[in-house]
Amino acid sequence: MDSKSDIRGLLQYVPLFRGKVFVIDVDWSGATEAAKAEVMMDLAALQSVGVKLVISLCGGEVQHFFDYSAEIELRVSADVRSVRDENLEELLDRGQAFVVRRDGGVVSDGLIGLCVRLRGAKLICLTVDPYLIDGDGEVMKFIHISDFAENVRGFDEGGELFAQAVKACESGVPRVHLLDVCRQGVLLSELFSQEGVGTMFYTDSYRAIRQIGEEDISEMLGMIGRSVRNTHLVPRTFEEVRDHLGAYYVMEVDDNVVGCVALYEYGACAEVACLYVKQSHEGTGYGASMVSFLEGVAMERGIGRVFALSERAAVFFERLGYEEMRLEELPAERLERLRESGRSSRAFSKRVN
Repeated sequence: MDSKSDIRGLLQYVPLFRGKVFVIDVDWSGATEAAKAEVMMDLAALQSVGVKLVISLCGGEVQHFFDYSAEIELRVSADVRSVRDENLEELLDRGQAFVVRRDGGVVSDGLIGLCVRLRGAKLICLTVDPYLIDGDGEVMKFIHISDFAENVRGFDEGGELFAQAVKACESGVPRVHLLDVCRQGVLLSELFSQEGVGTMFYTDSYRAIRQIGEEDISEMLGMIGRSVRNTHLVPRTFEEVRDHLGAYYVMEVDDNVVGCVALYEYGACAEVACLYVKQSHEGTGYGASMVSFLEGVAMERGIGRVFALSERAAVFFERLGYEEMRLEELPAERLERLRESGRSSRAFSKRVN
């Protein structure tokens, strides 16, 4: 993993993963020797934080895998079991990883059934060149299975693997990760970061924007504190946010808050305010997603125009279709508060209805 990763960000996953079953299908023969060593160290790290591991391999790959596991002291049963073993769940509770023989291609029907029976939190496939590519030629980091058919280009390339990933999700596996077995450190880089490095198919709520509750206020104020101190955002108090609770929204990724935004209404128009994305998630498009979300909220409420005040984010808003407006065109109440604050801002406006 990147040595610059925020250790607090990593630690948040430990209680989430502890005691969970991860079924990991490994194309062992497709990995380089260096990548095999990294896979084994990643498996040992997962086991050390309490993850229950089921590892799927082709029969001819098993002995080589055991040789590696002995070198790094991965606790793995010497018994190779079929996916039909009825005692596997009980054996996992003893703290050992177990190897099962793959009864077909990667992410086989038998392995999907096993993951469902064990109530696996994740089915992970480590194979060669598994990524899902979008229409712009970029790797899709995550996709809900309901969005799969209409967003995929080049389905025939790797189509069987993608179809099995969708099938696993439809069968009850919450998340399926497709990872490049030749990429060193790929397991931890995928699992201990919110963005990941592979393609994840999912059925639950992975990324969502929701209205905040009073219990979220302190976390939000703490999150934006750095930007407030640098005078990029208007200072806000707990009471101010609480009194306008319905105006504030947060974006969650993997159940972790990564950004916030607010929509203040002024009759026929509304202001997009308090837009903030954590520094670790800049460049992800989350800011644009939150602005677009608020534009939809404004449309639903019959508001015809939204505006934003900013000195630093002019290019950002112009890319989203906003045009600069004269400050005198602002609602009188908002213009008065701006002048009283003494802040230097430009105004940008967009019609949404």
